[in-house]
Amino acid sequence: IWEVERGQAICGTPAATDTAHCVRFFNNTEFSLVTGGNYHIVVWSFDLANKKLRATQANLGQSKRITTNIVVDDNDAFAYCGTTTGDLLQVELTRALFKQACPKGAASGKNFSRGVTSSIQLPCGDILLGTGDGTVARVCHQSMRLKNQCQVLGSVTSLALTADGTHFFCGTALSNIYWIDVDSLTAELRNTCHHERINQVAFPAGYSEVFATCSISDIRVWNATTRQELLRIQVPNMECYCLEFMQDGRSIISGWSDGKIRAFLPQSGKLLYAINDAHKNGVTALALASDCGRIVSGGMEGEVRVWRIGQQTQTMDASLKEHRGRVWCIRMTGDSGKAVSASADGSCIVWDLANKTRTLCLFESTMFKNIVYHPDESQLLTTGSDRKVAYWDTFDGQAIRVLEGSDEGELTTLSMSKSGSHYVTGGEERLVKLWDYDRGVCDYLGVGHSGSITCAAIAPDQTFIVTTGTEGAILIWTMPKDVVEKCHEA
Repeated sequence: IWEVERGQAICGTPAATDTAHCVRFFNNTEFSLVTGGNYHIVVWSFDLANKKLRATQANLGQSKRITTNIVVDDNDAFAYCGTTTGDLLQVELTRALFKQACPKGAASGKNFSRGVTSSIQLPCGDILLGTGDGTVARVCHQSMRLKNQCQVLGSVTSLALTADGTHFFCGTALSNIYWIDVDSLTAELRNTCHHERINQVAFPAGYSEVFATCSISDIRVWNATTRQELLRIQVPNMECYCLEFMQDGRSIISGWSDGKIRAFLPQSGKLLYAINDAHKNGVTALALASDCGRIVSGGMEGEVRVWRIGQQTQTMDASLKEHRGRVWCIRMTGDSGKAVSASADGSCIVWDLANKTRTLCLFESTMFKNIVYHPDESQLLTTGSDRKVAYWDTFDGQAIRVLEGSDEGELTTLSMSKSGSHYVTGGEERLVKLWDYDRGVCDYLGVGHSGSITCAAIAPDQTFIVTTGTEGAILIWTMPKDVVEKCHEA
């Protein structure tokens, strides 16, 4: 037990012989509390003068339960304990005695599937439960009978009541937030996000209102201003490694772990076409030509392939096999005459797409993760596992300068502004860095991700940056005013 004002511990004692999962103070006194965990529920009285905690083990009779959450009612008469078995135990606190359990009298008479994961008390005394299979239920606090229930997507992780007690928010493990009416228990989806690692983020050409992200199980299109999900495209049991918008905005091109390139319509999410067996073991990088007629793709095995996209057909134009490791990134020049590929084998190759030959090779003892052209295409920027940002001359392939991009962990992403005055980096140290290109100095730092940053993209209008991470978060950063002006200068 800690004293909040001074931030110091007053006293402590082992909660039980086994793990304890939750603790709740009584509502009307700060000298009593109750804990729950593996096979125990304990009522504690706290003696401040002697700095002692005295335990009373609750008598649950024959039942063995793992308690994960506890609600204490308003007048401290009962504790309601949610368990992994899927029932709610009512324990009388004065005598530490088990009274009754719910569910009973339910149509099925069965326990809640996958356990009771969270609970909360309504002003009228009834208990709201969230369960592991996504059921939200309302239980009468006197009879312990089920009054009402509804279903949400994902295991319920938290419930939060509004001040007037008429509605509550419900959060789930699949990153959905619902707004639910207490009386009717009708769930309305309010907010969503990815719940797994996000691999890439992409904007349509010259349009900043929407952007798309791809994750382990799906592609989602978002409204950048309202941050609402506009479209979800799911391909079961496949991971989407990369995606790009076609220049005319008529399709979203994506690369998948089953080796297919799939094109979807951006409004309906319907499959437009799929290129089967594009790469063995997965398509890991894509670049699209400005005339919408060609796709350059990179694979897990190191091949770079050029595809010609017709009205009804998709044919392979060339297969260029020089890399020996996964291709992490491909970029094209403005006129789509050349493409550059960055690979984990420590090389970046500039390809002439007209002759289907390589024109230049850059070597470094690093696993290249990302590469971008400066807008005037005289220089290339690369980054990778050696934590450095390198500037290269595209004429002779010499390294012009090398900057320390990060103190710890590899850099995974680069994004260049429209004018080439600034660029953004991100990586395993979870920091978004905005650099001045000419000075080679990091001017601004963004702290917010709790997992490694997988991708960053500067919006086409240069006013904000979108970053994504391994924890499934999408963060939108406002570009500093002075930088926005420089990013627009031709």
